[in-house]
Amino acid sequence: MNTADAPLKKSFKAQMLEAREQAITASVNRLLSEKGFDAMTVDEVAAEVGIAKASLYKHFNSKEELACAAMVQAMQKAEAFLLDLNQTEEQGPTSCVSMNKLMATARWVLQLKLAGEMPSLPSQNSTLRASLMGSKPYMDGLMKVSDLLGAWILQAQKEGFINQALPPLAVLYTLYARACDPVVEFLKMSELHTDEEIIDIIMTTCFAGLSARAN
Repeated sequence: MNTADAPLKKSFKAQMLEAREQAITASVNRLLSEKGFDAMTVDEVAAEVGIAKASLYKHFNSKEELACAAMVQAMQKAEAFLLDLNQTEEQGPTSCVSMNKLMATARWVLQLKLAGEMPSLPSQNSTLRASLMGSKPYMDGLMKVSDLLGAWILQAQKEGFINQALPPLAVLYTLYARACDPVVEFLKMSELHTDEEIIDIIMTTCFAGLSARAN
């Protein structure tokens, strides 16, 4: 192979910087999941990663930029999961496929949330919201995820698994809301249920409310 065509190997310094950025975004992701954007501080992130605050600012210029990077990473993770799910061949009646994929997505989100790996969505007046709206990678990912989920929702309504009287957008937002459902934390704090039991409870209350019902 021509050496000119060989991929350039990253320098040790570049690899270290990339590893540090990954550690930073992982820390931000956990803190966003645990306490949300408004309560999270840059000092907490630096302390958790084990670097000086000044060093952190060499990678990210602001708290908003920190959180935005973590949210972009979370959106990319969601997109990859849905694309993989979309290519999976299921056994059983083909009429259940879209509904099964919606339920698998909700279960996956709840598993991440219980593991502290799902960053909470920013509030309406949060400065992070403006940063996310201006982030092309985040918005592109959001559109792809919404399009995939939207297609499954429409198909599930067509097949009678989800109430056709419900606006598809409302169903989509109901699924998104599972990523920041406070009931999950309340049930976890009660210590009365296992994580799997909590997921089953939330899944039942969510999808029972969306299901098609006879008039």
